Amino acid sequence: MRPLLRSSLGYALTFLGPQPAVQSKLVTQAAGPSLYLRKTMHYQTEERGHPNSPNYRIYFKTSEGKYISPFHDIPLYTEKEQDNDVPPKKQKKTENEVLFNMVVEVPRWSNAKMEIATKEPLNPIKQDVKKGKLRYVANIFPHKGYIWNYGALPQTWEDPNHTDKETKCCGDNDPVDVCDIGSLVCLPGQVIQVKVLGILAMIDEGETDWKVIAINAEDPDAPNLNIVPMCTHTRACGADADALRK
Repeated sequence: MRPLLRSSLGYALTFLGPQPAVQSKLVTQAAGPSLYLRKTMHYQTEERGHPNSPNYRIYFKTSEGKYISPFHDIPLYTEKEQDNDVPPKKQKKTENEVLFNMVVEVPRWSNAKMEIATKEPLNPIKQDVKKGKLRYVANIFPHKGYIWNYGALPQTWEDPNHTDKETKCCGDNDPVDVCDIGSLVCLPGQVIQVKVLGILAMIDEGETDWKVIAINAEDPDAPNLNIVPMCTHTRACGADADALRK
């Protein structure tokens, strides 16, 4: 692994190499692939096993059928294609606004706690298990399940060996979490473009667990919502806040 950036946010943006191909075969009951369109690339998802079971997985493929990792291979930034073999630029909605790719793990209004399996080949999305039981989030009346689309920023990593000077805790060894607070309901495995609005530092079982607050760039409210001024806590992570704004 090659750390790209380490800072007081307690994680490093890390570009990771590809993982070995999955050895298991498709189960006969697997659902057909779903296709999601991005400005410069198609991603397909392939479901294996049955939802709400320990063996359920969502794998990612390109439009050419090549398996990829949502953790390693999907770009962090939404890129804009250019001609004449010029490297792509960061996609902007406006002159000062950069969009990021978000891998949706848990759709809004659903209960199953899905996550990128960082320790499995190709890093499919699976349902989290704790003490041998599948994990679900409880309903909080009048809402059902997660009130936002919940997911992760690809090619990011919260460093478990770095103690954040604000939280006094190390990172949780997972990709950086994103909460899309828009009104659009996404699908598990969907890759969406998001605009960052802010960030929260949370401590989960003694580990720093950052939550990026964002909105789907296609949401009707996206043009009206912009990054909030840095509070006292987030001012300490100026390098990261600046990086997310640029």
